[in-house]
Amino acid sequence: MKTIKCGTIATLPEVAKEIISYCRDLPVWVFQGEMGAGKTTLIKAVAKEFGVGDVVSSPSFSIVNEYLNDQGETFYHFDFYRIKEQDEALEIGVDEYIYSGSYCWLEWAENIQDYLPEEFYLIRIAVDDIGGREMSIKKF
Repeated sequence: MKTIKCGTIATLPEVAKEIISYCRDLPVWVFQGEMGAGKTTLIKAVAKEFGVGDVVSSPSFSIVNEYLNDQGETFYHFDFYRIKEQDEALEIGVDEYIYSGSYCWLEWAENIQDYLPEEFYLIRIAVDDIGGREMSIKKF
């Protein structure tokens, strides 16, 4: 397990680089944290480091957003917060995305636990007393 501290938003690009370096070998990354912990903000920083020029935003209503980087690589960003039944994820073809080989960044993946691949990275974000963040990364 790896732990990364982020004291201010100014250090986010370095944090994103460190996460990419550590997690690069698997395409599925699950971001976990309380509402407002910074999951989407961290994903924006990661996307930027991968060269994504698109506007990165939470796909809370569309469930999935697709982004391209300057090399033509595809990235998928999911937000399963609104999923009430796991089978709803199948309706959008979540298994096809997850097994596409492209990077998939999942928020609120605890709502689709049965459809997660055998191997993925779990990136837990905790907020400290002064508003800093600590990311703990574990490979499953």
